[in-house]
Amino acid sequence: MRRTVRTFPIAAMALALGLALSGCGGVDASREAADGAERSGMDMREAAERSDAMLDAVLKSIDPDVRWAHGPTTTRACGVTRRRAVMTVVSPDRRQTFLDRAEKFWRENDYRIKAVNKDEVFPAVYAVTKSGFGVSVTFRGKGQAFLEADSPCVKESKVAPPASEPNGPSYEGVYPLPRPNVRSAFWSG
Repeated sequence: MRRTVRTFPIAAMALALGLALSGCGGVDASREAADGAERSGMDMREAAERSDAMLDAVLKSIDPDVRWAHGPTTTRACGVTRRRAVMTVVSPDRRQTFLDRAEKFWRENDYRIKAVNKDEVFPAVYAVTKSGFGVSVTFRGKGQAFLEADSPCVKESKVAPPASEPNGPSYEGVYPLPRPNVRSAFWSG
């Protein structure tokens, strides 16, 4: 009995290898999480509420507390982003401590830390939840800390303003928000 061995042309093998290496045709974990949020029936309103809860929780974990205000909410094709701006002055010497406390909270609550930027001027930490929400704390111009929560892809819907009250001035309708203007014996020293 004679066996036939089939050979693939070199071009087909190169194409298959290229697709495997590029990630085309595969599904990564973040897309699976986004698909899970879509399949769960979550809409933009619910995603915004969940984002608010995540931001409120991490801010409550920062000790001593800081004053914050709502930043703008943005929507995209199938997701929503909520923001908080820290109005407490965080000195350059305390920025890493601030980030460490947020990172510790996220690790304790099963968030996966995606990246940590140890830049002296603009440090940041980025994390993701098992359901595909991305969260971050970043320091930007004049050392102001910003917290953001990005939803995975969800059903389109109207998004209500955040329900949580800021623990300082609301700056409703003010954009851009003012720079940090609250002094803290711990954070500003």
